[in-house]
Amino acid sequence: MRSRKFSKPEQISLVFDAPGLVAGVDEAGRGPLAGPVVAAAVILDELKPIRGLKDSKVLTEKRREALFDEIRAKALCCSIAEASVDEIDTLNILHATMLAMRRAVEGLRLLPAKVLVDGNRLPVLRVPAEAIVKGDAKVKSISAASILAKVHRDRLCTALDEAHPQYGFATHKGYPTPDHLAALRTHGACVVHRRSFGPVRAALGQLE
Repeated sequence: MRSRKFSKPEQISLVFDAPGLVAGVDEAGRGPLAGPVVAAAVILDELKPIRGLKDSKVLTEKRREALFDEIRAKALCCSIAEASVDEIDTLNILHATMLAMRRAVEGLRLLPAKVLVDGNRLPVLRVPAEAIVKGDAKVKSISAASILAKVHRDRLCTALDEAHPQYGFATHKGYPTPDHLAALRTHGACVVHRRSFGPVRAALGQLE
C-alpha cells in the first residue's frame, strides 16, 4: 500500500530558526519482529538541565531507567505514542514509524515552534521540522526522546513476555536473535508478531 505519510528532508528548507519551543523526536522498535513501534517527543526545560543525555543505545538499562524518570519530571512536556502491529503490517514499518512520530508530536500539551527529528525522514506535521542524521547523539531533546521511546518499548516487551513466555521477549525485545528465530520455528507466530516481516513469514510458511 502506497501512502504519503512522510516527506523527504530536502523538501523542507529552513532558512531561519523559528523562535520558541523546540521538540526533539525519536523512535524505538523499527527492527524487531514483534510489538508496536514507539515514538517520543520531548520539549526540555532550559532552567532544569538534565545531565548525561545521550543516544539511548549507548546507555545501560539502569541509566536509561533513571533518565526516563528524570526526563518525565523535568521536561516542559513530553509525549509517547505507538503505531500498532496491524498498522505496521498495513502501512509498512517506515510509514508506521512516521505515524507514531506524528502522534507523539500531536500529543504534546505545548505546541513547539520547531521539531527536530532523528534520522533522514520527516513525518507530516503542522509545524516546521528538520531531520538530523544521528540526531540522538547530537541534540539533547532528541536524546531525551530516544530514551523515553526505548524504555517505554522495553517495558512493553516485558509485558509481552508475561503473555507469551515461549518467545523470550523480555530478553531479546523482539529482535531477530537466534533464540527468537528458533522460538518462531517451534511455536509459529503469535498475535504480536509482524507478519509483514520476512522471518515471521518464513516461520508461518514452515508451519503451513
